[in-house]
Amino acid sequence: MRSNLIAGLDIGTTKTSVLIAEVLGEGQRRPELRVLGVGQARTGGVRRDVVTHIEETTESVRTAVQEAELMAGVSVDRVWTAIGGDHVRTLSSMGVVAVGGEEISRGDLDRVHEVARAVALPPDREFLHAIPQEYKVDHQAGIKDPLGMSGTRLEADVYLVTGAAQAAGNLRKAVQRAGYRVQALVLSPLATAHAVLTEDEKEVGVALMGIGASTTEVCAFHEGKIRHIAVLPLGGDTITNDLVRGLSIPFAEAQRAKERHGVAFAQLVDPQETVELPGPGPGQTRQVARELIAHIVEQRLDEIYGLVHRELEDAGCMETLGAGLVLTGGGAALQGSLEMAQQCMGMPARIGVPGEGLSGLADSVARPRFSTVTGLCLYGADRFHETGQGVSTLSSGLMTRIGAWVREFF
Repeated sequence: MRSNLIAGLDIGTTKTSVLIAEVLGEGQRRPELRVLGVGQARTGGVRRDVVTHIEETTESVRTAVQEAELMAGVSVDRVWTAIGGDHVRTLSSMGVVAVGGEEISRGDLDRVHEVARAVALPPDREFLHAIPQEYKVDHQAGIKDPLGMSGTRLEADVYLVTGAAQAAGNLRKAVQRAGYRVQALVLSPLATAHAVLTEDEKEVGVALMGIGASTTEVCAFHEGKIRHIAVLPLGGDTITNDLVRGLSIPFAEAQRAKERHGVAFAQLVDPQETVELPGPGPGQTRQVARELIAHIVEQRLDEIYGLVHRELEDAGCMETLGAGLVLTGGGAALQGSLEMAQQCMGMPARIGVPGEGLSGLADSVARPRFSTVTGLCLYGADRFHETGQGVSTLSSGLMTRIGAWVREFF
């Protein structure tokens, strides 16, 4: 039996991705992952990162996980699952408790976190994360880890993340009907940050911008703590829709034109270059200037970057981003996206891809679109390292086949 397998599941608007890995490096400060298998399937029944058709989403999950299991030669029984969408909300809360003994214990930390989480939520909201920002011991601020310190009063500033209860419930239901258990729901940008940001960047100050199909996720870090999270209702599909209108072609053709010929920074395109697109009639084609496609893409991306800049400015984060911007998600793969980001945001930028802490088939996930699913496994590995819980317990061979049969019939 293998008890150190971990799986991440990212159900996006257009693609469902799964990663199965083995947790290595027990006893080290941070565990490592050996990538065993990757699976992908076209997503059905999801709109704007929210499940709208349970059965279609269930089939997408089943297909993607089984593909990853086949590649890995193992079976998993639970998955760390990403949740996103513009229904996510954040707030800060303060907890205060009296220290129970001569020094601060793990029980004191649990109590102060529980007090900070004791916030009245409407019945349609659900807690996703309670992230400690900093602690105070007897009014001394700026403490990162008070465990073992002497004091009589402990305060905790906690960053709370909530989501729509209906969206979370439907996500769990789709995964469960596919035959798997949701180990935990993890906010997409938090998972992505685990995969593509370094501890030094988080300390100096960095913004993460993930351009998905229907949303753009933003989070900012400074002094090692998360300072802001936002989800904007614009993404790659918005650009595709602009191409549909601007080029008078169907959505599927616009998507192909964006992937093959799209450029985020029009200055990089030769004005004389043309590309072939479908014509007005069946079997007909026409020549279109690639510069026109680039201008359409650039205009929409300029708007998205403008919204991100305003979001970070309103949150008071722009002055603290010493390490600049890290781009990830499918939209980051567009040619010229880095140049566009640097011009619009006025700061250094880089493309974030998973790689640190990975071995095995790590090349399979070294792309921006796999950042979230890789981060889920790293996030889960950290929790396993801390608590010893959260990994799958099925083995290879016979158990793999039995698990497949059970999921197929039930």
